Amino acid sequence: MIVPRWLLPHRVTVEPYIGDSAYGPRYGPPLADVPAMVAETVKQVRRASDGREVVSTAQVITAPGLTCPAGSRVTLPDGRVSTAISTAQHTAPGLPVPQSTEVMCE
Repeated sequence: MIVPRWLLPHRVTVEPYIGDSAYGPRYGPPLADVPAMVAETVKQVRRASDGREVVSTAQVITAPGLTCPAGSRVTLPDGRVSTAISTAQHTAPGLPVPQSTEVMCE
């Protein structure tokens, strides 16, 4: 079961991080108007790249399969541009809970 679209009232834009260049970080084509549920709360999380504890100020839930590696730019519904700290694919085969993607943002 996939998270129902009616539970995703917000819209975000994701620019997937694809690596660094001589001029700074590079991003792929923006994924605009992605249905999401955004919670702007402060949480302490571990950064995917180095395991350090950092503070997340926004958590984004989307349908499964979103491509949003750590370092991606995420434009939240209020227009604030944030950076993805980590992404988790939530699946529960055989259980009656919806599959989703969770992105923790700075």
